[in-house]
Amino acid sequence: MSTQDTYEKELAFQADRRRATVAFIKIVSDLWYDNSIELVLFRNQLIDRNVSEILDLHEYAGAFVQKPISIFDSVEIAEAIKQLDLPPAKLDIGKLTYEYHMEPGDVNATSFVSKKLKGAQTFGNIAPKDVVLYGFGRIGRLVARELMTRTGKGSQLRLRAVVTRGTIDETVLEKRASLLKSDSVHGDFSGTVSVDLANNSLIINGTTVRFISAKAPEDIDYTQYDIENALVIDNTGAFRDKEALSRHLLSKGVEKVLLTAPGKGIPNIVHGVNHLENDPDQVQIFSAASCTTNAITPVLKAIDDSLGINSGHLETIHAYTNDQNLVDNMHSKYRRGRAAALNMVITETGAGAAVSKALPSFEGKLTSNAIRVPVPNGSLAILSLDLETPTSIDGLNTIMKKYALEGALVEQIKYSIDNELVSSDIVGSSAPSIYDSNATIVRPDGKNAVIYVWYDNEYGYSHQVIRLAKYIAKVRRFTYY
Repeated sequence: MSTQDTYEKELAFQADRRRATVAFIKIVSDLWYDNSIELVLFRNQLIDRNVSEILDLHEYAGAFVQKPISIFDSVEIAEAIKQLDLPPAKLDIGKLTYEYHMEPGDVNATSFVSKKLKGAQTFGNIAPKDVVLYGFGRIGRLVARELMTRTGKGSQLRLRAVVTRGTIDETVLEKRASLLKSDSVHGDFSGTVSVDLANNSLIINGTTVRFISAKAPEDIDYTQYDIENALVIDNTGAFRDKEALSRHLLSKGVEKVLLTAPGKGIPNIVHGVNHLENDPDQVQIFSAASCTTNAITPVLKAIDDSLGINSGHLETIHAYTNDQNLVDNMHSKYRRGRAAALNMVITETGAGAAVSKALPSFEGKLTSNAIRVPVPNGSLAILSLDLETPTSIDGLNTIMKKYALEGALVEQIKYSIDNELVSSDIVGSSAPSIYDSNATIVRPDGKNAVIYVWYDNEYGYSHQVIRLAKYIAKVRRFTYY
């Protein structure tokens, strides 16, 4: 075959792949907007992705499971899912396609998918939950973006209001809208935002979100806005203990409270690790812990369950945050007064001690410290661990790959095989823990391991907040990971 013939064949195959991807995008959208069924590819979101992004995800999926997963396979499985009568669900089409390849003999895709998803038939209906964001800072806006992007038919969490301090006028609403639409780190919001001054609201993707001004949580009557039994997600950082957060429950229309920071006197939850230990029917106030705690705890649990951990040290290389100074100035904390974008700044972190709130067996086992560095987002946790059972680099990586592929932590742990991974690459990852398999170090005797866990300290953490919010609100769908 001539070079020209080969080239023409490549062009034809590329066109077929892209046509198949367009068909796949339509099925993904139809399932989401018509049936509240969300498809993901090894936990990577597929909704609102373009053709090139979806083909790139298939390349990653094939390298990850070391078995080619083509877009044609995904279309076949997606069409089979569409033929079934399923309740609202979140399904990993990558896992289904991989298992379909592994099935012996000539198996019909529809019968295979029906067998794999038979548990969905006994899954009960869920009632939507009203959500109020108390505060509209970095985490609040990212949570708002995700809630509005993933609203679908509104069968889970419904963002109804945002509470801020100060006067709400046209200028304020326009500024809030601008901050939601444009983000220097995460890019433009993939939706529409407009101002409704008459109702003190933003219209986000065609849906009204009321803005409420209040000096104190107990001053608000949410029922006057037709908000009932709401979950308040407090991302202000102003209220950190049970007594202060209980003030939200004095408001009419509030049922549950979720704090987006470590809390005192309340359950500190790392979703996927210890959320099932706290029944939302019995507990009213929850904490989603910190971004760093959410990054390291899933990985620590996986290693401790598999090998045992005697002790360890955490060093977090953390992006600078809003509590640091832009230029040198007074600050209540040592060193944080120096210009954040010009300096590496040693500071403390409570993440090491906080792990024991989710995993009590780690009480007293970890020391920790932090270095704030001149990047606006994207952080790295370095864990030096003394192990009970000796291992090797391959042994440790095999364990982590297993946890990233199956089990209770698949949403939390992403396994990276990228030799060129740097901090900007992980911005926008929905997993709170990105395990860098190519950076793993194990001492020759196998008793000490140094592992590197990347995390988007804003976006990955916001997804953990939403996962926990869904659990608290009891709107978790049928899932297949």
